[in-house]
Amino acid sequence: MMTTVDEARRIIRESVPRLPGRYQSLSCLQGRVLAEDVVAPMSMPRFTNAAMDGFALRHSDIAGADPEAPVTLRVIAEVAAGTVPGEQVRPGTCVQIMTGAPMPDGADTVIPFEQTSGFNTGEVEIFSVPKKGANIRHAGEEAEQGELLLNRGSVLTPGEIAVLAAFGIAGAVASDQPRIALITVGSELRLPGEPLDGAAEIYNSNSSMMEALSRAWGIEPILLRHVPDDREALRSELSSALASSDILVTAGGISTGEYDYVQELLREAGVIPCFWTVAQKPGKPLYFGLTGDGRPVFALPGNPVSAITCFIEYVVPALCLMQGRMVPEMVTALLEEPFPSDRKRHRFLPGTVREEGGRLMCGFSRKVESHMITALAGANAIIEAPPSPEPVPAGTPVTCSLLPWQFFSSAATPS
Repeated sequence: MMTTVDEARRIIRESVPRLPGRYQSLSCLQGRVLAEDVVAPMSMPRFTNAAMDGFALRHSDIAGADPEAPVTLRVIAEVAAGTVPGEQVRPGTCVQIMTGAPMPDGADTVIPFEQTSGFNTGEVEIFSVPKKGANIRHAGEEAEQGELLLNRGSVLTPGEIAVLAAFGIAGAVASDQPRIALITVGSELRLPGEPLDGAAEIYNSNSSMMEALSRAWGIEPILLRHVPDDREALRSELSSALASSDILVTAGGISTGEYDYVQELLREAGVIPCFWTVAQKPGKPLYFGLTGDGRPVFALPGNPVSAITCFIEYVVPALCLMQGRMVPEMVTALLEEPFPSDRKRHRFLPGTVREEGGRLMCGFSRKVESHMITALAGANAIIEAPPSPEPVPAGTPVTCSLLPWQFFSSAATPS
């Protein structure tokens, strides 16, 4: 009996282990996932400081100042960023101060230099009166010491890395990126750029596709191989991949043909099957198993649309779970036209999602067969619908998996 799509997703979700975290320096954290909470080791700002270049003064000293009747104050010192004030501001005095410099004792306001007669004089004229406390960053106003900065499970982008650096945190405990091994299978396949010598040869698109898919989620494959339909050659490559990877993904050789050796050799290598064949179209001959120590193994069908659909819908969630990151969110969009559902199987089709009049709308590719790779060109989503004896009517909300390398467009509502 075939596994349902929902059951396949549940099995993967409950089976895939999270990789252990380890301490990694800031330069290595891009795209990694935090394995523990990070709290502020100090307050931010660490000390009260000037938010603008100008003069630190007592607000009560400049009451009534305007361009026609400026107030004159004596400049007693200059404080640059990184230096400590040595003078206290007393009545009738002020301190020339730079952005980020600590506020001197006695001062409660900073007036920007543009609202004064300027720098580098013994006296300065003040032409306006800001609010008391203006242009000051107070100690701890952004974060108090011990406050939670980043949650466990956060994906570390340049923004999060900047936060860590600003607080003097040189690294963090984060999950490693999965070591993924990719193998394509088929004697009829040739690499792009090679000549097609035989009348029955075709080009291998799955190898480049799976490599690009891995990189789209920030993961560099550690092994990328193509193997002909040869039992011994495939046994050797699978053994090498299983020994070196955290997750193995193959494409091709998984059906029931005379030369489909993948499932047999995975079983021989000790991989425990969790399911094989899913009630879906395309991608029915999908295999998922676990090594003896719990590492996931996916064997995808060879048809290219089947392979990319299975990779996006099943392999990508597994890669996310291994890192402790959120599985990509699906969106709901309204069908622009009837969806060609299948009577017995869950249907996936490449398509486009766009925004129109505040609603998400979706349409599918006209090239609906699993070997029609050109259906993927320009697609920004995989659209899905459960089994149905009739086409799903236009206007019905359906689930769409957005592709991370694309955006959905907006269109104005017709008048």
